[in-house]
Amino acid sequence: MTIRVLLADDQALLRATFRILIDSDPELTVVAEAADGQEAVDLTASHRPDVVIMDIRMPNVDGVAATAAICSRPELSATHILILTTFENDENVATALRAGASGFLGKGVSPEVLLSSIRTVAAGDSLLSPAATRTLITRFLATPDTDDFLALPEAVKALTDREREVMALAAHGRSNAEIAERLVLSPLTVRSHIQRAMTKLDARDRAQLVVIAYQSGLVKPRPDTGS
Repeated sequence: MTIRVLLADDQALLRATFRILIDSDPELTVVAEAADGQEAVDLTASHRPDVVIMDIRMPNVDGVAATAAICSRPELSATHILILTTFENDENVATALRAGASGFLGKGVSPEVLLSSIRTVAAGDSLLSPAATRTLITRFLATPDTDDFLALPEAVKALTDREREVMALAAHGRSNAEIAERLVLSPLTVRSHIQRAMTKLDARDRAQLVVIAYQSGLVKPRPDTGS
């Protein structure tokens, strides 16, 4: 099945470059381009892409606001947001994740990494290395916002003990393979626990599940270790 991509960036030349790269892959296709955040929201609603590659700094409506607008609409729940920006700082990562983004990349990534990242996000997985997850969660996601729409502690308590255990390990940046090894489970079983937890908590993807783990208090950050 072809993965459908929407490009949102205010630089026309950059969009054209990305389009050529993405369309060169037989498994990917660009269905639309947006020059600002509002246009990204409108085009996402009309084209229903699998992945939106979203710049953060855009005129009128920025990428974070556009991400939040897209992720707040139930009819667009199948669309995943991949933030691609030159402003690679933790605050932008955390803000984008709170808004509902599934991944974050700097514009200096190689073509191969970009194409692979689109596939990763389209599959519903988060695009954050374990180290990046531990760092940004500890610094920015440990204190919940009062107006956050994510799960409350009571919702997390509704998970099974195993689902909470797997979710906590994922929140510490562990991959499915690492979780499986630690709990003596198969990676497929771990993935099933992750998927069930996402369903119960109405999480769009693994990245949002990680955010919920910290904001609900299931996992406490350890500043000394960064995990």
